Amino acid sequence: MLLKSHIAIILIILSALIAACQQAQLIDDKAGVVASRATIDPDYMDIVLPPNIAPLNFRIQENGERFLVRLSGNDAKPIIVTSRNGDIRFPLKKWRHFLFIHRGQDIRYDIYIKKSGQWCKYESFSNRVADETIDSHLVYRLINPAFKYWTKMGIYQRNLQSFEEKAIITNKMTDGNCMNCHNFCANDPDNMVFHMRVGAGSGTYISVDGKWSKVNLKTEFNAGGAYPSWHPNGKKIAFSVNSLTMFYHSVGESRDVLDRTSDLFVYDVETNVISTAPPIADINRMETFPAWSADGRHLYFCAAQPLEEYIDEQTQDLSYDHIRYDLMRADYDIESDEWGHAEVIVPAQKTTASAILPRPSPDGKYVLFTMARYGSFPIYHDHSDLYLFDIASGEYRRLTINSDETDSFHSWSSNSRWFVFTSKRRDGLLGRPFFAYIDQNGDVHKPFLLPQKDPEFYATFIINYNVPELVNGPVDVTAHELVRIANDQNHTRRARLDPRVSPRPQRDNEEIDALYKARPKG
Repeated sequence: MLLKSHIAIILIILSALIAACQQAQLIDDKAGVVASRATIDPDYMDIVLPPNIAPLNFRIQENGERFLVRLSGNDAKPIIVTSRNGDIRFPLKKWRHFLFIHRGQDIRYDIYIKKSGQWCKYESFSNRVADETIDSHLVYRLINPAFKYWTKMGIYQRNLQSFEEKAIITNKMTDGNCMNCHNFCANDPDNMVFHMRVGAGSGTYISVDGKWSKVNLKTEFNAGGAYPSWHPNGKKIAFSVNSLTMFYHSVGESRDVLDRTSDLFVYDVETNVISTAPPIADINRMETFPAWSADGRHLYFCAAQPLEEYIDEQTQDLSYDHIRYDLMRADYDIESDEWGHAEVIVPAQKTTASAILPRPSPDGKYVLFTMARYGSFPIYHDHSDLYLFDIASGEYRRLTINSDETDSFHSWSSNSRWFVFTSKRRDGLLGRPFFAYIDQNGDVHKPFLLPQKDPEFYATFIINYNVPELVNGPVDVTAHELVRIANDQNHTRRARLDPRVSPRPQRDNEEIDALYKARPKG
């Protein structure tokens, strides 16, 4: 009896597939031809997509009574999706099989719309399925766009092969504190770091091979850590230590951030020791955004002159929009734990712009970074663009995929064929994750938006995606485990300062304000 029911279900499914194909063929035979493409949102036309990405569902933004999309290729039966409202949702299992069959090939989309009883066929478009996969998961922070309502946030992970999203931790479980700056060692979800700020849970949370601990990084040299970067050997993490102040403009994007002073240091995960050296912590520079090279023998970072260099001696006005950062690189000897020469590789004096957020590719070929007109906080600047530095040639270029809005924080997939970045190109307000393919010649292809099950998701979701990081698996920790660690004050490790490092007097914001009486104007 059970076997008969299974056979009946299979026959019904086959009948439906045959009927859909026949319907599509009938429509194709009778449809009038429209010499233009239908408008779809998100724009998933003419892109290169990973063979393991979730269905790129979209909405057809044309008037009509009925809608049909046929997705076809050379080596599998077409996928046919019909709709009454223009929402096109591809079945997950069929989509996965279809992309797997067509790796390295073009796939074609045919769109039909019924208007006033007559079917019309719009101009077809094609996408290419890459041979190379993308890392399976994306980790990001979700945070409100309005600065007064930042108190609700969390760090989440999304399975890029499906639509499953899971919270790693949210601050409703930790008294509404700030949590930020998550980073991974070589795209490994078992080796992660992030910070909690304010309250009893304050500290730096580090996972080594999936085992979590909380560390207090404050020493006589540094007041905690900020932007992190794991050394590829998994034993050290470079941090910046910053004094960030938000200020406001009277027109345009009101928010802006000033970094008043900053240094870099390195935390040894095994010995619990913090060290630094003049090449990465020069008292005559402000250093920030450390990023280890793929082989661990160089540390990339950004550096600007001390803040007092931008203050007018007579008026005490601070020319904040003149603060520009060089992109630098310091040599590091892994065996001896010694620092060597530090050099400027993208000078602000030449570019008349500020180079920030360097991220070296895992294959050692490139450094992806952002350039803006000034400063070190690109997410508030619509003039922030992505650039690619070729390590072998020493040349860099502005990527053609940039928009007229903010294009900023970025990270690489472990195979160096994909990167993700945040962009406000949809509305000028909200940061969204976009993915781009970079081929063997270094050409970067048109980016596409993180797919969602509901094609109209982004029309109503008014939360920022922040700090997207690609990882090659899920972060295997529960929020309750992290909360337990946050509340266990007896097991917080206190980092020690390397005796070779001279303590540096720590200034709080009031002391810095007294030293630098100038205020940004704008």
